[in-house]
Amino acid sequence: MYLLPVNHSSFCSIQRAQIRRRQAKLLRIARSTVYYKPVVDEYNLKLMHLIDEKFFKTPFYGSRRMREMLRRKGYKVNRKRVQRLMRLMGIEAIYPKKSLSRPSPDHKVYPYLLRNRKAR
Repeated sequence: MYLLPVNHSSFCSIQRAQIRRRQAKLLRIARSTVYYKPVVDEYNLKLMHLIDEKFFKTPFYGSRRMREMLRRKGYKVNRKRVQRLMRLMGIEAIYPKKSLSRPSPDHKVYPYLLRNRKAR
């Protein structure tokens, strides 16, 4: 019996490829999905860092003011991108909201005239 010398690393990579192929087949997904590694965009990380710094100082700035601040600093960015990054970071501008649950003191309360009536 004659044995060929086997490179251990190539054997492991072949075995890993077979495992991934089998996983993809069992899950009924494309093999490219198994191999996919998401890329982190450094530019977005830089923008998120700047937005976070500014939001800490001025929490009342929304996406429009944040965009203007970034443009003044020389970053080319649109409002939708700033909105998406702020949403991703879980931050929202502080602003006075409507008090819908509090009734106005000037509002007159009207009686319900159909209370004890039956529908025909």
